Amino acid sequence: MQAKNDIGSFDAILDAKYGKLGTPEREAFHQEAYAFCAGQIISDARKHEKITQKELAEKVGTNKTYISKIENGIVEPSVGLFFRIIDALGLKLDIVKPSVQ
Repeated sequence: MQAKNDIGSFDAILDAKYGKLGTPEREAFHQEAYAFCAGQIISDARKHEKITQKELAEKVGTNKTYISKIENGIVEPSVGLFFRIIDALGLKLDIVKPSVQ
C-alpha cells in the first residue's frame, strides 16, 4: 500500500477554513485557540496537584462551573482571577519581551 504524500501548508488549511491572517474570522480562531490552550494548561496543572475543580474554585473565589468553562476554553478569566488560579496551582508566569534578531 502506498502512502499518500499530500502534505500541505497548515497556513493554507487555516486560510481555507478561517480566512487569511488579519481577517476577523482568523483572529477569532486564534482567540479561541489561545483560550483552549490556557484552559488545558490549567486543567493539567490542577490534575497534577490532585485537586478538584470545586476545590480550585473555592481557593480562588469562584465556582466549579466557571472553572470548568475556563478549562474547556469557553470563557477567559479576568486577569485577576487568572493570576489567582496560577498562584493556587503553584505555577509561575514569566512575562518577557522576545528578542528580535
